Amino acid sequence: MAKQVTKDLKIRVSVDLRDFLLEKAAAYERPDFIPHDPIAIPHRFSDKADIELSGFIAATLAWGQRKTILASAGAFMDRLEGAPRDFMEHATQEDIRAAAKGFVHRTFQPRDAEVFLNALQVIVKTYGGLEYAFVPSDREVHAEACLTVFHNRFFEAAAQRGYEADRTRKHVATPVRGSAAKRLNMFLRWMVRPNRLGVDFGVWSQITPKQLMLPLDVHTGNVGRKLGLLTRKQNDWKAVELLTTALRQVDEEDPVRLDFALFGLGAIEHF
Repeated sequence: MAKQVTKDLKIRVSVDLRDFLLEKAAAYERPDFIPHDPIAIPHRFSDKADIELSGFIAATLAWGQRKTILASAGAFMDRLEGAPRDFMEHATQEDIRAAAKGFVHRTFQPRDAEVFLNALQVIVKTYGGLEYAFVPSDREVHAEACLTVFHNRFFEAAAQRGYEADRTRKHVATPVRGSAAKRLNMFLRWMVRPNRLGVDFGVWSQITPKQLMLPLDVHTGNVGRKLGLLTRKQNDWKAVELLTTALRQVDEEDPVRLDFALFGLGAIEHF
């Protein structure tokens, strides 16, 4: 797949554009970016399990206005008594139903919350946390394989508790269906990229920054097109591959650091 993407790519990033993107990435990858972004939710915690569980929930709810996302994700944490790891380790079915009851964020409904909490509890007990649930059994670690295997394991875990995927399936994306998987790619960025600048966490080691894919949304896609980094019109998995490949010309080892540049230009500067 990667070879085909490289073959298809005719875009060449100029030195001036490279410098511009690196400058913007440095401007936005700063701790003062945190309070107004969904990443603020996992930044409430210091324990790895709390970080990844709260981060996964915050990333899942990350569509719509950021203020609303933060409010909904914060309310979800309150339902877990502000201690997601402890909740997952000790919650009964009655506790899960009570935590899910009445929770709504856009199309994420109480049943979705109940499915999520049950699936996450099974995953934590099976894999010791979320990290290894993303690692394929054949150790073929690349973003598409990691997202696909996690999607399958998530709904297998839900099925163990008697829950069919049904409408909840749309809340856990998979590249197999062509989805850009923006929220999961964003979650992986948070967990994998080093925390040397105080924004992302770097608490996972089984996936490297080099293997990450851009969290493509309307902002990063539109800015990518305006800068000539992306010609594909759809915001789908193919576009993710193409844009990430272009960004590897800027930083081969950590292409997703440019997410800060593209998102900042689009969502904050209205480029």
